[in-house]
Amino acid sequence: MKLVVVSAGLSSPSSTRLLADRLAAATLRHADAETEVIELRDLATEIAQHLVTGFPPARLAAALDAVAAADGLIAVTPVFAASYSGLFKSFFDLIDKDALTGKPVLVGATGGTARHSLVTEHALRPLFTHLRALVVPTGVYAASEDWGEDGLAGRIARAGAELARFLEPARRDAVPDVDTAAAIAPRSLTGAITSVPATAGFEVVPFEQRLAALRAE
Repeated sequence: MKLVVVSAGLSSPSSTRLLADRLAAATLRHADAETEVIELRDLATEIAQHLVTGFPPARLAAALDAVAAADGLIAVTPVFAASYSGLFKSFFDLIDKDALTGKPVLVGATGGTARHSLVTEHALRPLFTHLRALVVPTGVYAASEDWGEDGLAGRIARAGAELARFLEPARRDAVPDVDTAAAIAPRSLTGAITSVPATAGFEVVPFEQRLAALRAE
């Protein structure tokens, strides 16, 4: 299996790369996979060239191919203006629209304050959902004060285990069990599951039948 880690940190060393490495290590504790790390900082010029010319330089083309061929993806960005960085978004703008379909993705972000802790939910998860990726339930945000805290270590461990679970070929190719279906199925505004596999044991009642029952009351 191939696990690709995309880090959008701008400094060296960076907390973004540190979080990416720890998420990868947590995943590899539960899955046997080859890992490739892509530092977007090193590809910034090539990304800009591709956006302008429409043709990726060799290093960028190799990175895009690696993401498309991966069995799973870890994507981590620093927070800028309460969202992902422009470099991070520009890279994923260049990914083929079908490259991430059904691919397990673990999202992470770093920032200077806990005020941005929901960035994984209001920015990163919608981005990868739009790309039709399978985003694991736990996203990890690390503020400056989180490093060294048990809470961050626990979130990293949980997220890594979740990604490893989806990386298992036998499990990923099988019909999701009830717990997995509940984690990944679309939900209504009230949190109710709105779509699960027919084999998951849920009885599907046609809307017309429900409407007729209401009228009869």
